[in-house]
This record gives sequence, structure tokens and C-alpha cells, in this order.
Amino acid sequence: MGTPSPRTVLVLATALVGLSAPRAAYGRPNFIVILADDVGWGDLGANWAETKETPHLDELAAEGMRFVDFHSAASTCSPSRASLLTGRLGARNGVTHNFAITSVGGLPLNETTLAEVLREAGYSTGAIGKWHLGHHGRHHPSFRGFDYYFGIPYSHDMGCTDTPGYNLPPCPPCPRHGAAARVARKDCYTEVALPLFENITIVQQPVNLSSLAARYAEEAARFIRWASDSGRPFFLYLALAHMHVPLGVPPPPPASGRGIYGAALGEMDALVGHIKRVADSHGKGNTLLWFAGDNGPWAQKCELAGRLGPFLGAWQRQRGGSSAKQTTWEGGHRVPALAYWPGRIPAKQTSRALLSTLDIFPTLVALAGAALPPNRRFDGLDVSPVLFGWSDVGHKVLLHPNSGAAGKAGEIETLRLAQYKAFYTTGGAMACDGSIGPAEHHQPPLIFNLDRDIQEQEPLAVASREYQAALPAISRAYAQALEDIATDNVSITPKTQPRPPAATHSTWPADAKRPGLTQPCRPVARKEEQRGFVFKQIIAQAAPFPSLVSVNGTVVHAGSRLEVGHGGEGWRLQSPLLRAVKRG
Repeated sequence: MGTPSPRTVLVLATALVGLSAPRAAYGRPNFIVILADDVGWGDLGANWAETKETPHLDELAAEGMRFVDFHSAASTCSPSRASLLTGRLGARNGVTHNFAITSVGGLPLNETTLAEVLREAGYSTGAIGKWHLGHHGRHHPSFRGFDYYFGIPYSHDMGCTDTPGYNLPPCPPCPRHGAAARVARKDCYTEVALPLFENITIVQQPVNLSSLAARYAEEAARFIRWASDSGRPFFLYLALAHMHVPLGVPPPPPASGRGIYGAALGEMDALVGHIKRVADSHGKGNTLLWFAGDNGPWAQKCELAGRLGPFLGAWQRQRGGSSAKQTTWEGGHRVPALAYWPGRIPAKQTSRALLSTLDIFPTLVALAGAALPPNRRFDGLDVSPVLFGWSDVGHKVLLHPNSGAAGKAGEIETLRLAQYKAFYTTGGAMACDGSIGPAEHHQPPLIFNLDRDIQEQEPLAVASREYQAALPAISRAYAQALEDIATDNVSITPKTQPRPPAATHSTWPADAKRPGLTQPCRPVARKEEQRGFVFKQIIAQAAPFPSLVSVNGTVVHAGSRLEVGHGGEGWRLQSPLLRAVKRG
């Protein structure tokens, strides 16, 4: 056999490079990650034929890839978001509960966020929307790798507004100065006016919910335009208020269809369509857009909750409670997901690979040509072969942490192995009818074959051949997963609350009219009168806190004024310095 010519070698080398390195061939892509809140798998028309309100998302699915076995990393807000931005489950990154308004802590500072990795790699980074990973000191997004931030520090039901929107039960608007004290309702925050931040400046308080979606769309488009003009690749994390209650629907209210929820879903769909058009206008084919949900619908909100599709969790429903948000049933964590990248991701593709929001971190890092942070293990995978249509293989094992309905929050007591799903603990969250499914522990575990029983209605009989064949592999996978977490570097809460770093310049150009990071936090008053309630000492003026340390949620030492919860939930400081205060 003769020696190949130099021309033949060059042609072969070029072909191999093209097959193995799309990033090298096309340059570093831009990334837009859009995270919808409390959206149901069946809220996407491409998933569920009964849904008619998502033409733009359906178009996105037709022009890209739709994932039908895609899961959030947890079934509630803060843990899900922490896992997306770290590629690690809450059992590793320390975030196992939702953060409260009074939480002093946040995503542990020794965890490296996706934004920090990409910024180090030369990306412009922006976060718009809900944060919910800590709002004091260095936990604020401006100090977690984002060059620009515009949004609210937590869920938009965690503070009063003048436009309370639609909720079940409804909440009143903020009380005005001098108004008689209202009867406190457990589900309503009447003492804190919801703040809207630009970087570390409060630009509106309380937030006008009826215009919030439009402001998010405007700021997202502005960031895309500015970042594109700068010549640097960008990463935009857009965490929507939709479809979390309260739903703010512009008047007049809808008269038909799915009512308030359908109108809000249509508004979200239009927002996503707008972002897609803006991204395409700045170089179609340069940007990967990834849409997903943070967890399943909040069923106790009844007609203001989303569609589960076929994922009913029927076994749990028969015993009471919801099988959606906060649970480890499919309706709690299987979420709609789409990926769009013209010329890179094949159009009209449906992937059945077992994937997760955990995979976003390592996939984007790989596509950017960056390196994963050292000295820790990741639960996510680089799934770029799936995106490019080269493979349809995802996780062999996927873990589903407890998220509030049953069991200790953050612990792993449910897992998926191929078509089998095993529950060591079950329980239902509050349902529309007010019922709550009791926690039940299972040893041996309940096992469902999702290929035949997507509704999770009938577990395999323990004595059956199928159960006995599946159990050893499930038990091994479970033991190995727990051992892997136990031997990893797991985040802990630092001994002292960090002070905010010195104010830094924003990457926005001077003529872009952005408030600088050096501006102090301040409430925004009404034109006619002062707000009766203000959110005080939010970021830059926060005082030092008493010394404390937590290892895996166990308090070693704490100051006398602290009410301490699990480290992932954050420290609840009972001090007037960090509470909403009433002005005379």
C-alpha cells in the first residue's frame, strides 16, 4: 500500500476536525439560557396537542431539538437554579432548600458558577430575572460572575406590590403609609415591598408586575445588542417570572380558552419568540438558545397551575396530595426543554436521551473551550453529541433529590436507571383540594417501568421476575451514587458572613446610561408619598454578622441573635438590620 499524498492527508485532517470540533470550526458561540418558572411539561404545544398558546416555542422546537425526557435537578426553585449554575446537585453544592427573604446566606461562595467560568474565558455575562440564590453581600449575582444583572432577588410572590396580579388565594397590594394594619396572611408578604435591581441598585420598589415581562424583554434585547457590538461572545441567563404565581396579565383579562393561565403562557411564549428574533438578527447561527423549566407546576394553585401532560403520578394521587412541584414524581421534575442553534443543531429533531438541567453547565463550558473547575465532581454531562445529533445517549443514572414534599430536603431517595425509576421515599405536595400525601418509606423500593407506565400508576410486584432482575442493578447504582457524593468536596457555609467586595465598574460603556455599581442601595419612593415599607440594608450597606460555621447543615457555633436553619436554606438573621422595617 502506497504512502498517501499530502493533499489526501490534508483533506482527511480537515474532515476529522470538522466532525470532532464544531467550536473550533465556527468560533466560540453565544449562549442564551431561558429558564421558565413552574412550567408544566404539557404547557408546550409541541409536547401536548391540547396546548395552543405557544406558537413561538413550537416554532423553536420545529427549528431545533425537543427533549422529551429532560429533568430539572430539583423540584423547587433555589436548589434547581443552584444546580443549573454549578452542574452539581444540592447534596454537593449545599443548596437544598429555598432561600427566604430573611436568609443571609446563599449559594456557597466556594461553588463556581457557570458565569464565572465563562467570564474567565472571555465572555460577557448577563443575568436577567429571578435570582433566588442569595441577595446579601457576595451572594448577589453581581458578585457571582455576572457583568450585568437586572431582576428580582427571589420569587415575585415574596413581597407586596401595587399590582398583585392573579394568585390563589389572592394577596392584597402593599399597604400605603399610615394605612391600618392588615390581618397577616400566611401566604402573603405585606411587610416587604418587592424590589427590582439593576446591578446592586434598587430601581423600582415595589415592582410593577404588569410591566415586568416587557422590562425583562427590553433589557435582554439591550444586553444582546451591546454584547454583540462589543465583539465578545456572550452568555445570557434569562430566568423568567412566568409561570410562577402571581400571574400578571395585562388587561383586559381573557374571556376564553385557558383563562388567566393561558394568557400568561401566551405572554411568556411571545417573550421567548422576541428573544429568538433579536438573537437571530445579530448573526443567525452564532447563538445556542436553550429553553427549559425549573420544576413542574405548582398544583395547589389549581387553575393557575400548568399542565402535567401524561405525567400524573397516579400512584401518589390515589393516596392524596399533588405529584407535581416539590415531589420526585415525574410531574415534579420532568420539564419542557428545547435547544436551537441554526446550522449546528439539526432541525425537527426529538431526543429521547435522559438529560437534565445539570448538563447545561458542562456542555456550555465544553462548547466555549473552557475547563471545568477543579477539585470537585459534577453530576451533569457534556451532552453536545446529543445536541449535534451524533448520539441519543444521556445519563445512565439520574438522581432526584427530595424537594419538600417528603423526606429530608436534598437527600437522594429517588433515582432513575434506564427505564426504571425507584422510590425509597414517596409523598405528595399540597394539591388543589388541600390534601397532602403522607411520606412513606419503602424498603425494598417501589420500582416503576416508565416505558410501560409513564403515569407511575402501578409499581412492579416485588415477587415478579422483572422486579427481581432490576433490583440488583438499582441497588448498586444507588450505593455508588451515595458513595460518590460522600467522598466529594461538598460545600460548607463559611465561618463569617462575607463583606461585599469593593464596588467595581460595569462592563457597560459609559454612554449606555446604566446605573453604576458604586451607587448605594436605596428604596424608590412614590411621587406622591413615601412608601410605608422599605427593604433596608440589602447589599452594599450590610453589616458584619456574628461568627458561625455549618458543616452539612450542623451548626458548630452561632451568635446569640441567629435563628439557624440548614446551611442550604441560609441563615435567618433576626435583626432589624436585615428585616423589612416600617418607617414612621
